[in-house]
Amino acid sequence: MPKYYEDKEEDGRACSGVREDLRQCLLESPCVLQENKSPKQCLREGHCRSLQVTFFACKRSMVLNVGSLKLGFRLKKNP
Repeated sequence: MPKYYEDKEEDGRACSGVREDLRQCLLESPCVLQENKSPKQCLREGHCRSLQVTFFACKRSMVLNVGSLKLGFRLKKNP
């Protein structure tokens, strides 16, 4: 089970649970452990793809929510 669902310290950043799971997945992947590549390089090669997509979707939802709030405030200011 991903650590996202377990009790753990919150770092206060958006999507921190998914970020931590992606980090652990990359660090424990054969690409890093056996081929001695950097986690960044392994991510580019497609390792831990499902967590990468989940993390991107989480971050995108945060940006979209902030954008819609700004638009709402802008609409309220200028009647």
